[in-house]
Amino acid sequence: MEIQIAYPFPGMDPWLEHPSLWGDVHFRLIAALAGYLSPRLAPHYYVAVGTHTYVTTISQTPGIRYPDVAVVETQPSGIVQTVAADTGIMAAEPIMVEVPLPETVEEAYLEVREPISGDVITAIELLSPLNKRPGAGREKYLRKRLEIFSTNTHLVEIDLLRAWSPMPFAGTTEKSHYRILVRRGEEGSRARLYPFNVQETIPIFALPLQAGDAEPLIDIGALLRQVYHEGSYHLRLDYTQPPIPKLDDEVAQWAERILHDIQG
Repeated sequence: MEIQIAYPFPGMDPWLEHPSLWGDVHFRLIAALAGYLSPRLAPHYYVAVGTHTYVTTISQTPGIRYPDVAVVETQPSGIVQTVAADTGIMAAEPIMVEVPLPETVEEAYLEVREPISGDVITAIELLSPLNKRPGAGREKYLRKRLEIFSTNTHLVEIDLLRAWSPMPFAGTTEKSHYRILVRRGEEGSRARLYPFNVQETIPIFALPLQAGDAEPLIDIGALLRQVYHEGSYHLRLDYTQPPIPKLDDEVAQWAERILHDIQG
């Protein structure tokens, strides 16, 4: 099925969550957000790019197509067997397997800073598999999140991944595919949650800044449409296959109708 360049969905395209593409989507969306904010915040603020460093394994890195478990190699190993001269015992023939190798991965996030002091006013995080799935990456991110919550720094946390549990918050039992969390430093433990689903548009929200400063509106949906075009994702996504993770039946049927209408 060939899909035209026009972004197909009203909100988040679930096919963009594919592990082989998400790293590229993450990079482009962070860059697009920085490019959008920089001229709107100057000269009172500037946008800095920071990086999280994770030590992971090749088998767990999005886009690297090693299996998560060892694969038996049935071809001969090429190792010459030897026989102990004194006993006549032959060494056992091994099978070859793949083992996970350590890999250092860096992922970007944004900081809105004051030009003179360099103080961080707002941190902007776009979640990824490395800091959302259970494990060391999530634990490291949650420690940083708590550090931010212990200060007056604002936090914008954008979660466009349906897989794995949401980052912790309390006060609602509403479930959603995606969410944006905006925590204003002066409000302590309170935060604004914007939940939304595949079928819905992505909420537009104000970027928290210092009191009295004009706060630009952020339209993640518009930035996604920009990124979709610039990244030529209409050529790279296979809409004939279910997205990863799969959609439930009702949402999958809705998505199929959307794609069918676009195809004409």
